[in-house]
Amino acid sequence: MKTTKIAILGFGTVGSGVYTVLQQNSELIRHRQLLDLSVKRVLVRDLLHGRNLALAPMETFTTDYADILADGEISIVVECIGGVNPAKDYILRALQAGKTVVTANKEVLSKHWPDLERAAKETGAGLYFEASVGGGIPIIRALNDSMQANNISRVMGIINGTTNYILTKMTNEGRAYEEVLKEAQALGYAEADPSADVDGWDCVYKLSILASIAFHARVNIENIYREGISKVSAEDIAAAKELGYTIKLLAIGKKQDEKLLEVRVHPTMLPNSHPLSSVSGPFNAIFLTGNAVDDIMLYGRGAGMLPTASAVVSDVIVAAKTAKGAHPYMTFNNEFDAPQWLKNQKDWTSSYFLRMEVDDELGVLSKIAGVFAEYGVSVHSLMQKNENKANGSAELIFITDTARELSVQNALCALRALPCVREIKSVMRVEE
Repeated sequence: MKTTKIAILGFGTVGSGVYTVLQQNSELIRHRQLLDLSVKRVLVRDLLHGRNLALAPMETFTTDYADILADGEISIVVECIGGVNPAKDYILRALQAGKTVVTANKEVLSKHWPDLERAAKETGAGLYFEASVGGGIPIIRALNDSMQANNISRVMGIINGTTNYILTKMTNEGRAYEEVLKEAQALGYAEADPSADVDGWDCVYKLSILASIAFHARVNIENIYREGISKVSAEDIAAAKELGYTIKLLAIGKKQDEKLLEVRVHPTMLPNSHPLSSVSGPFNAIFLTGNAVDDIMLYGRGAGMLPTASAVVSDVIVAAKTAKGAHPYMTFNNEFDAPQWLKNQKDWTSSYFLRMEVDDELGVLSKIAGVFAEYGVSVHSLMQKNENKANGSAELIFITDTARELSVQNALCALRALPCVREIKSVMRVEE
């Protein structure tokens, strides 16, 4: 039986979860994998007031990273600090020391992946990151080890539990965004500063990783279009329901041909018949399309102590069973500059949901239709709501046929210039 010594960096939610899974399932891992995995050191900032210190013997903890780097028995370092600093420095130093790194850190990986992988290759160490996307969902391994025979044309998913919880509560209870956000913060689903989640950055980091692997080309975060959910209103939710749609924050990657790629994160209206529309609360799901397998969806808990720890420990097991120098790396050109052969598509095609307040008078609809026609946008359906006799306004809701993004944006600029259009209240893309 092989014995492997491990160090854990950070002992918060994920780090303590990794320790707990390794302790609780040690006999199972020995029996199934013929591995004895032992946590030798845990790096914390404070030996007196740190969280979860009662879980492990005090001699396990250290505040000096040099203790871990200098320990020749430790072959795997599990990074659970999060963020870029000091996580990037710690990961690089471990790899340069020839120690394999397992991380759940999507931000540091999406921003510094080429540097980290280069350091791993130079010493023959491994770099594993299953838990960086989808929590306990084994999406990275599915892409790398199960779908190699497929040319993947689409990856689309709900990959942030906080925003999905907020949108689910808004949908089920008809409540406003600000109210539900405060509740999510009180329950611990959202951070005190929720911007990484609600502004879409968390999804951007994860989509960068997913799209790079799925489409076999480095996708930089700078090339990903981003919108958050803060402008989604209870009125948008109600209109979507009436039309047979559900609103989700989606990460979308599509390869239109071998040289054209679109990557975007934004609130999206999905028909209620789509499998992703039923993914509720803090759960995640990732929808893939391959030319051989067709459509598949992976669903599960996208965050949390034990689900994330499950993915981390899975990587630890794989790394422990792989000889130094035999660890797998990405086979695409993993550099900071996007590959020259790959064009990033900004003028994608989609259907659109438009909600606007207009003057309630004759001729308004024909003026709006004229603008749409001028920019090549055709209307699939129209609904009039909320006539306000007191101020002489009405609300119009449009679903367009498939149109070009830039054509729709140009049409919106022209519509805002019409005196009869008081306000464009909402613009949302629709995926069928």
